[in-house]
Parts: sequence; C-alpha cells; structure tokens
Amino acid sequence: MRRLLKFLHTTGAIGMMGAMACLLVVMIFGPAQNAVEGQSAVMGAMAQIATWVFMPSLAVTLIAGLLGIAVTPGFHDAGWVWAKAATGILVFEGGLLYVLGPIQAAAKTSASALGGHLDPAIAARTFASERNTLWVLLAVALANVALGVWRPRFPQIPV
Repeated sequence: MRRLLKFLHTTGAIGMMGAMACLLVVMIFGPAQNAVEGQSAVMGAMAQIATWVFMPSLAVTLIAGLLGIAVTPGFHDAGWVWAKAATGILVFEGGLLYVLGPIQAAAKTSASALGGHLDPAIAARTFASERNTLWVLLAVALANVALGVWRPRFPQIPV
C-alpha cells in the first residue's frame, strides 16, 4: 500500500508540475491580444490543460500524500512531512482559486467574443496575475519535492 501511494504521489506531482510548466509556456508565448481567433483557441486549450491535467494531478498528489501520512507511522511525528502537507494544501487552494477558475472563466469569455456575443477588447487577457501565481505554485511544488528527497530534520518543540 505504501509503495502504491508513493507511486501515485510521485506521478501526480510529475503531472501537476508539467501542467504548470505547459500553462506558463502558453501564457508567455501565446498569441497577441488582438488576435481573437488565436487567443480563443489558446484559452480553450489552457482551460483543458488546467481541467484535465493540472487539477486531477494535484488532487492525486494531495490525496496520496495525505493517505501516505496516515498509513506510515514514521511520518506522524516528522516535521518535514507536515511542512509538505501544509504547503500541498496551499498549492491545492491556490491552484483551484487562482489558476483553474480564472482560466476557465477567460476561456468562456473568449469563446463568447469569438461568437460575436462580446466585445473582443473585454475578452483580451494578459494572465499576469495567473502567471505570477503559477510561478509561486511551481516554486512551492519544487520545495515540496526537495522536502521529500532530503527529509530535513526540524528542531523538536518541547511540550
């Protein structure tokens, strides 16, 4: 069971960080804001990446990690494990609220602009805040990997 959870946790982290990297590349090198057709297609692709790769991978990583803590008695008192759990929950919340939601909303808005139901100027997005959030989430995910690999010993707090 522990090996299965470790495998799921690792493969989920690979998918999650890969999806974040893909989203960043698309946000940085995507089409110009005035190209409505291209931008609509790119936003639709970003929404699909966020919905079908990023969030499921993030959920698998978080759930497998928390179950791994539960089934491994040695993890119950390890400070690095609880640091990983706390930052993993923050990555999940940040991914849900500041990445997935805005990308899906922008894809819908862009599709409406392409259909002529909305002014293209309103649909134009630069994704500056989402891009910055992805950089932060990617750094936290990388820190989580580092915690799992090196497993530092945190000082014990006297009770």
